[in-house]
Order: sequence, then structure tokens, then C-alpha cells
Amino acid sequence: MDRTGKDGDTVKLLKECDSGIKMGISAIDDVIDDVKNTEFKSLLRDSKAEHEKLKSEITGLLNQHNDEGKDPNPMAKGMSWIKTNMKMAMDRDDTTVADLITDGCNMGTKSLSRYLNQYKSADTKSRDITGRLVRIEDRLVTDVRQFL
Repeated sequence: MDRTGKDGDTVKLLKECDSGIKMGISAIDDVIDDVKNTEFKSLLRDSKAEHEKLKSEITGLLNQHNDEGKDPNPMAKGMSWIKTNMKMAMDRDDTTVADLITDGCNMGTKSLSRYLNQYKSADTKSRDITGRLVRIEDRLVTDVRQFL
């Protein structure tokens, strides 16, 4: 399949969203069992559910383009896992989790914003989904500030 022009940018943007959303879900899974505050744990569960719902939409759109999506970069995933486990080993509290989630969301929104600029020809639907994902990440950063 031709991956140039509008269709190419659309698929590339959706694949980056797919990769980022998988990374976000994985990050929440990595820390949620360590969260003590019930409100914080509920907030993470709700955010994970939002991520999973959006992931379903992305998967559907990728299927329409006969594409399987994209897994997170193994090096980035490994580095994230190491950082999470090192920080949690030093201090296993909600403040540490909030810090890790904030860092992850900020990296995600930065990457997604870069991809929106890079894949300017992507269709409106994929650009909208990317914007929704950025808003989910931004809202999570705002919501977890009270636990920093």
C-alpha cells in the first residue's frame, strides 16, 4: 500500500498514537498496584479506560487502512521500565507514582505534538484523535498534581 501523501500521513499519525497509547496503558499498569490513595487509584483506572476506548478507535481506523499499528519502541519501553522500577525501589509512595505519570504524560504530549506537525497531511479524523489523546494526557497531568 502506498504510504505517501494524505493516506501515508494519516496512517503514520495513527501508528504513533497507537504506540503512545500502548505505552501509556503499560505505564499505568506498571504503577497502579502501588497506589495507596483510593481517589488517585480511581483516577488512574478512569484514565486507563479512556486510553483503552481511544485505542479501540485507533485500531478500527488502522484496520480500515489495512495496517496493524505500532508497538512502542523497545528501547523507550525498556528505559521507562528501568526508570519506573528504580524510582519505585527508592520511594514506593503516591508522590513517586504521580511524578512518574506526570513525566510520562509530558513526554507523550510532546511527541504527539511533534507528530501532528510532522504529518500535516493526515486526515481530520486522525488529527482529531491525536488531539483527544493529548487532552487526555494533559488532563491526567493536571489531575495528579494534587498527589505530587
